[in-house]
Amino acid sequence: MTLTNTNMIMAFTISLLGLLMYRSHMMASLLCLEGMMLSLFITITMTTLNYNITSSHMLPIIMLVFAACEAALGLSLLMMVSNTYGTDHVQNLNLLQC
Repeated sequence: MTLTNTNMIMAFTISLLGLLMYRSHMMASLLCLEGMMLSLFITITMTTLNYNITSSHMLPIIMLVFAACEAALGLSLLMMVSNTYGTDHVQNLNLLQC
């Protein structure tokens, strides 16, 4: 295992721990999710390039598209919660029932 792979695994683990520890604020949770997606994107890109897997060169781009959609949905939910309640606490998500 190379040093870069070890760093990406550590970045994913730290982001996961941050998501588990700082889950009271929605902005912190979204940043941790973005860190996890970025480390997964770099790991998948390096894997496809190092092992020369030609059938999965589109996989990092597809993952990047899903990460962008996740970020857009998360930010829109964050804006809706913060405009409605004035705070970004995750406990306010239970109050969004229609």
